[in-house]
Amino acid sequence: MKTPPIVSAPEWDTALQQMLVKEKEFTRARDALAAMRRRMPWTPVEKRYEFEGPEGTVSLLDLFAGRRQLIVYRAFLDPGVDDWPEHGCVGCSLMADHIPNLAHLNARDTTLVYASRGPQADIQRIKARMGWQHPWYTMVPGPDGAFDVDFGVDQWHGTNAFIRDGDQVYRTYFIDNRGDEAFVNTWNFLDMTALGRQETWEDSPEGYPQTKPYEWWSWHDTYAQQEPSRWFGDPDPDDPKDPRPPRTEGCDSCGSH
Repeated sequence: MKTPPIVSAPEWDTALQQMLVKEKEFTRARDALAAMRRRMPWTPVEKRYEFEGPEGTVSLLDLFAGRRQLIVYRAFLDPGVDDWPEHGCVGCSLMADHIPNLAHLNARDTTLVYASRGPQADIQRIKARMGWQHPWYTMVPGPDGAFDVDFGVDQWHGTNAFIRDGDQVYRTYFIDNRGDEAFVNTWNFLDMTALGRQETWEDSPEGYPQTKPYEWWSWHDTYAQQEPSRWFGDPDPDDPKDPRPPRTEGCDSCGSH
């Protein structure tokens, strides 16, 4: 691997000060985007959606747990995905590993929950295996419709934000695809290192170590036995039962969505 220039400490500090100008520009741009989100219009949620939790059936309004705001991440702990029923989706599981102590969100009158199609018995078993503590519900299709279909997360992950005014719930924002990266601080740590995420889509100097995106991921309890995930990457042309969809052009990181 060919390294960047090796310089003295004062020269390095000068280079850092130049980078900090860009860092501050990025911070201000992020703050400006957040300000625009706060000015997004709201749209009322008129249908009744039901979820199964450890205590039984609850409504979307119940998920707020009495707080003003609600964030719902759609995770693929679903039958037929990845290593089910031992694990759920490897990417959603990686993200679940990064959920913080929810007391800090709760202090800002905000609740965070995960929702999947898997039965509660399986979700609770996988949660116990992986050490996850945050609330996790099963979406229940009803006569009014299915939550994941109506909110853009039936075929792909995504994070919806809601607010309530009394019993009236409004949808306020939605993030999916790479927008969800903000919730995984592994990427933020790697992005500040010399080698970055070490994935082939990155703009890195020639010779830097890189592997295919996603395929190095594993559940945190299986890295010692990790094999490239069957769900990510190109389908095997010699395996007619390979469930992975073919990649499409245009995604700057994953090549599939």
